[in-house]
Amino acid sequence: MKWKEKVRQLKTEVYVLYLALKDSRTPWYAKALALVVVAYALSPVDLIPDFIPILGFIDDLILVPAGIYLTFKMIPDEILEEHRQKAKTVSIDSRIKWVAAAIVVLIWLLVLYLIIKAIWL
Repeated sequence: MKWKEKVRQLKTEVYVLYLALKDSRTPWYAKALALVVVAYALSPVDLIPDFIPILGFIDDLILVPAGIYLTFKMIPDEILEEHRQKAKTVSIDSRIKWVAAAIVVLIWLLVLYLIIKAIWL
């Protein structure tokens, strides 16, 4: 399997997670993990910035697929299959990317605030 195909498949799997996140039949704990994985995958902010040689891409190559795998283990197979079929026919809405990016940026700002507060006290 070529890299471009793997990246396309990974994007589709992230979209499947997003669809499962909106499904009322998905368990709450799977929704919580799916929210984190989707937000991280769609966010322009990474745990390790991409400009750092090699390490910058390791988080994308390991964390996102691992998060998807763990979340898929928590969601019933029939729900996943239904959303995989839907994901093949629908493209990702650009609003989803902006919302996910905003969530991750807010989390990073909160972490930064807590670090600064801890240092000043």
